[in-house]
Amino acid sequence: MLTKGLGIIVFICLVWGSLSSLAFVQHDRQTAQLLSNNFSDASTRVYVSPNQSDGCSKNDDDLSDSSRRKVMQTGVFSLAMAGMPSRSEAAWKKSRSDGYNFQRTEKEWKSMLTPRQYEILRNGGTERQYSSVLEGEERNGIYSCAGCQSPLFASEAKFHSGTGWPSFATALDGVEIEPLNVVQANLGGAELRCQNCGGHLGDVFRDGFLFVGTPAAESGKRFCIDGSALVFKPSGDGEEVIGDEIPSRVQYYYN
Repeated sequence: MLTKGLGIIVFICLVWGSLSSLAFVQHDRQTAQLLSNNFSDASTRVYVSPNQSDGCSKNDDDLSDSSRRKVMQTGVFSLAMAGMPSRSEAAWKKSRSDGYNFQRTEKEWKSMLTPRQYEILRNGGTERQYSSVLEGEERNGIYSCAGCQSPLFASEAKFHSGTGWPSFATALDGVEIEPLNVVQANLGGAELRCQNCGGHLGDVFRDGFLFVGTPAAESGKRFCIDGSALVFKPSGDGEEVIGDEIPSRVQYYYN
């Protein structure tokens, strides 16, 4: 009876997490659409990161402050999620430097990285949706860590999730995944880091089944990555693309 009871609880949590992911993905897509619609409005600016000041102002009436690390606590999920910790509260406590092969001092990191890269890789920040040129990258190649150049994702695993962040169905061995039990992983997702330098990359969610017709539907996972944490190296002789570059269509709103 005890085993059966635990099985039922786990099943409920899995369904609960899936429904929450569905609502969260829909929220991200709606926010991205609002962002896209406002590109033609010169009075609306785009933030690089909630934690990074870039001199821009935000129109709170039009843009929602979305975060991958928080499951929405509104509508049908508000009561159910009231007692659950947010991703920020349940963040991985492991040091981003101790125990990793690639070591640099904080001063060296700041000199090597752009302010946005540093905020994401070393402080665990999150870039604004559609603020990385790599979100729309479709060529064959390898996505590597912007901090230490370790290979992290293959282009074959990339797909368009509609959330505004580069998304992948699978990761290479260079990606470290926060160790969580099945319930935690399904409810809030797990943090991703570069296994070589400890840099924060994004989060992985077990909602791949929602993206029918993409590689994620087969893997069951969505690796939601901050483009600024990556460098894309195309196959052949093409020049590498720094993920911190802002797409030309939104460049105006950062000036």
